[in-house]
Amino acid sequence: MALSKKKYLDSVAASRPKRMKWWTEARYGMFVHWGLYAQLERNEWVWAIENIPKEEYEKLADTFKPKPRAPREWAKLAKESGMKYMVLTTKHHEGFCLWDTKLTDFNAVKRGPKRDLVKEYVDACREYGLKIGFYYSLMDWHHPDGATCAHDEKARRRFIDYTQGLVRELMTNYGKIDILWYDVSCPLQSPEKWESVKINTMVRELQPHILINDRSQIPEDFSTPEGSVRAAEAGRGWEACMTFNHVSWGYMRSAAHDTHRSRDILQMLHTCCSGQGNLLLNIGPAPDGSVPKEAFEPLQTVGKWIAKNKEAFYGNFDRPNIGWTSACCAHTQKGKTIYAWVKHWPGAELPLAGFKTKLLAASFMDGKKISFTQDMKQERIVLTGLPKECPDKLSTETVLIKLDFASKPKHMWCSKNAALHAWDKK
Repeated sequence: MALSKKKYLDSVAASRPKRMKWWTEARYGMFVHWGLYAQLERNEWVWAIENIPKEEYEKLADTFKPKPRAPREWAKLAKESGMKYMVLTTKHHEGFCLWDTKLTDFNAVKRGPKRDLVKEYVDACREYGLKIGFYYSLMDWHHPDGATCAHDEKARRRFIDYTQGLVRELMTNYGKIDILWYDVSCPLQSPEKWESVKINTMVRELQPHILINDRSQIPEDFSTPEGSVRAAEAGRGWEACMTFNHVSWGYMRSAAHDTHRSRDILQMLHTCCSGQGNLLLNIGPAPDGSVPKEAFEPLQTVGKWIAKNKEAFYGNFDRPNIGWTSACCAHTQKGKTIYAWVKHWPGAELPLAGFKTKLLAASFMDGKKISFTQDMKQERIVLTGLPKECPDKLSTETVLIKLDFASKPKHMWCSKNAALHAWDKK
């Protein structure tokens, strides 16, 4: 007997802390948008945006000829970049399945590649020790019932059976899968129409440890802000999914000049650390599966930076109750320790205002001690003897400084500035 929605969500919530432990500590993953659309180099929505006739678009299935084992290049780059997991578009809105499905011939084994590309991806993830995520678009432009299911019950039944069958294959054919990442629950307008509890109950029976995102119209395990990095409410898992070029998820050669710099990525990662969330940063491989060349330098640079600062990057963070201490830095926190992400190097000294707790030690992440003075009455710390020029030779932007306090630090930003805070005395 199927669980009610409430009983299902209660069951999911009860097991969530254990299931999400690795994910909350991982912080950073690679999103991969790859499909037939890559061949046109004009966005993954190109079929819909340009009103391409279905018969014309379908021909792309026979010209899609990726190089063997292309996902190894993605997985290797993800590992070098400090990422802990990957999520691949097994089926995007175009409806083309990258695996050997028995439910449609519009797939990578029956058509151009003549290979199971999902298997190649899974093998690459396991080779490089990465957790495995499957993206699955609920919306489907290719299926004959993909639109009519919204107003025809027989069409809905056929489309839901098809959807459940495809998801069952993905959850059955590849061993342990760590994440199921749904997208675009259109055109059906309720979880009851999608039978979301039924399908996700099946998923969890097949993959008890799996994490599921919030895009099947029920909350599930984590939220997915898109296009901006913003924290969910305290206690709720969240993962910001971001393109690499501000323009397109799929391969788009002309968007190369809009690629994120390492500084941009570090800014996103700081927001994730401080807000107890994750970053899922997308690459759109070329038609042959190659990683766009402009992705290597910023991703590998950030990976080297993370390797030097892993203590302050991976693991469980508090949400710091830390206001504005300086125009030069922002903060993350683990218990009694504050990590100052110094994004604008101040020169020989760095004053930090508003801390009401005794500072015991300050250091760079390599353990080198930093001298400091602390005026408890004025609530002011000054780090001294710093290099005049930014010591970060990787990103040339962001330096982490570790501040160990006697207890969990209390902070009131610029609280001693009477001119700014006269209202404190009201």
